[in-house]
Amino acid sequence: MVLAAGLGTRLRPITETMPKPLVPISGRPMIDHVLDLLVEAGIETAVVNVHHFADRMEAHLATRAAPAIRISDEREGLMNSGGGLAKGLRLLSDPLVMVMNADLFWVGEDPREPSNLSRLSAFFDAQAMDMAMLVVPLARTTGHNGRNDFSLLPDGRLVRYREDLGAGVVYAGAFVLRRALFDDAPEGAFNLNVIFDRVIDSGRLFGLVMSGEWITVGTPEAIAEAEATIARCAAVAGTETPAGT
Repeated sequence: MVLAAGLGTRLRPITETMPKPLVPISGRPMIDHVLDLLVEAGIETAVVNVHHFADRMEAHLATRAAPAIRISDEREGLMNSGGGLAKGLRLLSDPLVMVMNADLFWVGEDPREPSNLSRLSAFFDAQAMDMAMLVVPLARTTGHNGRNDFSLLPDGRLVRYREDLGAGVVYAGAFVLRRALFDDAPEGAFNLNVIFDRVIDSGRLFGLVMSGEWITVGTPEAIAEAEATIARCAAVAGTETPAGT
């Protein structure tokens, strides 16, 4: 599922005339960068929730050949991140679901290695985990607020960030979860942090450090920063010598 229904208030005035996921970054809407990552990882079906300029979102998503898109309609009222995910999960039957934010993506992965999302899928261990999350060190973020979200403990578990604990990391906007976590989710709108904290308390939230450069676009100024990072990574990729040559 791709969480894409937010108002994008910090990106105004741009989002006064278009939904945030359709704001172009390096010539392509943000959400296409995200959906391309899912396709690369073998995801065939994705739920996308819509609210702000919902008709434009649906029209754009209908132009994509892959993945197959199912719309979770929030026109009548925003459900916040947790409520939106809970509603969208009703359109999926799989016991495990991959979730991404429409405005968080990355570039510059090592082409010789499996993709970040493929690694995340392989990393998830249903015996030990309820949720596995991609994380990134602050040094490899663009457009972020400069604060760590979690501490990554030596055994791979994540807890809320504390300076005296493991290495500080940022939530990279992608995770795999057992959909059963939402069987008793609150009704109506609620923040996804409610679920994160529950899984932390159970000791079953684990983190995987992603490769490449992570990008978030929350303000108009962040667009140029994101495009500069994309261009830099593309230039590096173009000058690298293929393995074995």
